[in-house]
Amino acid sequence: MRIELNAAETTEAACRLSFLIENKHATDITQAVYEMVLFNADGSVNQLTLFDFGTLPAARPRVRQFEVSGPSCDGLSRILINGASTCEAGTLGAAVCATSLELRSRTAIALLG
Repeated sequence: MRIELNAAETTEAACRLSFLIENKHATDITQAVYEMVLFNADGSVNQLTLFDFGTLPAARPRVRQFEVSGPSCDGLSRILINGASTCEAGTLGAAVCATSLELRSRTAIALLG
């Protein structure tokens, strides 16, 4: 599973985070929900939240956007994927959502796992 934080845009009410996610397995993942920890600029935990990436077809990229209230995007230093809250992956097993992560960020916000 490849997850890229592709963009971070401050809106009037939130920080809009855009992720490019690709299920690199031969089997569809019918639901993937990750627990995310957002850290502010000084490194303190800002909030914990769940991001539901939904259905991820095999070997196809998808873009998902999430809006988080609180600080502007400039106020975030990093995002930690704390684990998979839900992973429905058929014969691949539930652990596949957390054990095969490739993470990267195209923004100033680091993506960790």
